[in-house]
Amino acid sequence: MRIRVNLGAEDIPRYWYNVLADLPFKLDPPLDPETKKPVSPEKLAVIFPRPLIEQEVSDERFIAIPEPVLREYAVYRPTPLIRATFLEEYLQTPARIYYKYEGVSPTGSHKPNTALAQAYYNKIDGVKRLVTETGAGQWGSALAYAGAKFGLEVKVFMVKVSFHQKPMRKYMMNLYGANVTPSPSEETSFGRQVLSSDPENPGSLGIAISEALEVALSDARTKYSLGSVLNHVLLHQTVIGLELKRQLELIGEKVDVIFGCHGGGSNFAGTILPFVPDKLSGRNIRFVACEPSACPSLTKGRYEYDHGDTAGLTPLLKMYTLGKDFIPPRIHAGGLRYHGSAPIVARLVKEGLVEAEAFDQEEVFEAAKLFARVEGIVPAPESAHAIAGVLREAQKAKEERIEEVIVFTLSGHGLLDLTAYS
Repeated sequence: MRIRVNLGAEDIPRYWYNVLADLPFKLDPPLDPETKKPVSPEKLAVIFPRPLIEQEVSDERFIAIPEPVLREYAVYRPTPLIRATFLEEYLQTPARIYYKYEGVSPTGSHKPNTALAQAYYNKIDGVKRLVTETGAGQWGSALAYAGAKFGLEVKVFMVKVSFHQKPMRKYMMNLYGANVTPSPSEETSFGRQVLSSDPENPGSLGIAISEALEVALSDARTKYSLGSVLNHVLLHQTVIGLELKRQLELIGEKVDVIFGCHGGGSNFAGTILPFVPDKLSGRNIRFVACEPSACPSLTKGRYEYDHGDTAGLTPLLKMYTLGKDFIPPRIHAGGLRYHGSAPIVARLVKEGLVEAEAFDQEEVFEAAKLFARVEGIVPAPESAHAIAGVLREAQKAKEERIEEVIVFTLSGHGLLDLTAYS
């Protein structure tokens, strides 16, 4: 029997969940790159609006979602929880597999959950323009959409290799009124510096962040917006996990293991963070972050302070990192090519509360093709990393005859990623 758990608009969470209130440890603070001391709110205010800075450092357990943001969430939230019965049958596994499907959003991924919130807070703080970076284009598309909704100009630096691999994402950003530039570019001094030393540089998220920050720092009417990594971004994404908990309760299921793809950490964290208190209280639940072997920040990175961008403009963050100068291979999962990781996720890995696994591109795309053929949804290459993790787990359950509940976040559809499949 096909199970699809839908909630009504009245079930959209009214609060975001802040895991910092419940963690048994304090995160290491962001450091000023000049003084190596905790960065001051005044320095952050040059980049971000004050309401988001307050959320970044807040230890309140629940933070109210503003009504204008809830109104926009209601366009596509709550998102469905679907039991992958066709996949279960194909795999002949005793495991029950569910996926939380974020691909129903206007831009086809989980990214609008924070883009809409960030656009709103910038708008009420008097900001006129947002500038950002994007890898595969999901974040850029989401911010472009949110900017159109709240009347903000949007400028996007898109990693050059993805700009050429995924032109439809650029067209979507243009559709919503955003200006998109392949990075590294001639538009910033740092971009010109990179190109002068390597004219064929394919770009990286670190370089694109540096270009976006340079623009933000040079224009008082412009603020920078980030689609992953930071605490406030993960906070906004907890609508995923909060809905998921409610949906599982409605059907009487208790999840044993949750999978999610991992790049910067936003969709993975948004899914698992509401379940972290359960694990801390002794419940036997596993969280598995699935990343590409070509950019293995959690599985092969160093846990240390590093910049979030290549030029060294950002505060230093304590995270698993491959180094700010890391240039990833030209894999098709453009959203998973970030050199670092969210400090919250990194600390959870360090403490043994989160597991991390790496997958090569061939295994990921085979998993994606199988899912598309049996479940009928073409997943984004990023999301397919979680599917690859689920297939490994389901096979293990079959071999060991374990009847467990597996949940993963299908964080985006791949309808604009078909060239990657070709």
